[in-house]
Amino acid sequence: MTPPSTESQLAAMRVNYTLDRLDEQDLRPDPFDQFGLWFKQACEAGLLEPNAMTVATVDEAGRPSTRTVLLKHWDNRGFVFFTNLESRKAKQIASNPNVSLLFTWLPLQRQLAINGVAEQTSTAEVLAYFVKRPFGSQLAAWVSPQSRVISTRAILEMKWDEMKRKFREGEVPLPSFWGGFRVVPRDFEFWQGGESRLHDRFLYSRDPDGPWVINRLAP
Repeated sequence: MTPPSTESQLAAMRVNYTLDRLDEQDLRPDPFDQFGLWFKQACEAGLLEPNAMTVATVDEAGRPSTRTVLLKHWDNRGFVFFTNLESRKAKQIASNPNVSLLFTWLPLQRQLAINGVAEQTSTAEVLAYFVKRPFGSQLAAWVSPQSRVISTRAILEMKWDEMKRKFREGEVPLPSFWGGFRVVPRDFEFWQGGESRLHDRFLYSRDPDGPWVINRLAP
C-alpha cells in the first residue's frame, strides 16, 4: 500500500472546534477588560507561556517580519514587551511604528489579534522591569548582539563568561541599548473557534478618543 502523501496528510489535518461559543452579549464593552478576562482564563487553564505573543513589523521596503516575544505588562495604555533596541524588530519599529500582535491560545480554541502603534517606554519603566529579571537574564541582555550575524555560539559563551566575571560582585546595570515598547491598540479582534469552521469573530475599533464599537465579522 502506498503511504499517503504529505499533501493529503495536511489536507486531512483538522480539528472541529466545539469547546465554546462567543456572542456579543458575552463581551465586555471595553476590549482591555475582555483581554483581562481571556488572559486570566488562559493562565488558569495552565497553558504554556500564556503571555507569549507574535509581534509583526515591517521594514522600510514593506517586507514583514514576525517573532514571538513575552508580554511583560499591560494596562489601558497598551501592551509592553522588552528587547534589544538594536534588534531587527526595534529598528523596524523605529522606521514604521505600526505593528500587530497575536495571542494564540489553541487549547482554548481562541486567538486575539491587536493592531496598533508601538512607542518606546520610559527608562524608568525599563529599569523597574530589568531589576526584577533573573541574574542570567540580565547578563543575557549584555551578551547578545541581537539579530546580528555571529560566526559561532562560542562567541556568546565567551561573552557570557566575561559578563559573569565582570558583574559577579555587584548589580548588573541596565544596558543603554536595551529597552521596551508599548503597543497602543487601534483595534482588537477576538476569535473563538466554532463548529464546522463557523468561527465567532468580534472586532473592537474606534475613532481617536471615541467609544469602542463592536462588530461581528464573518469567519
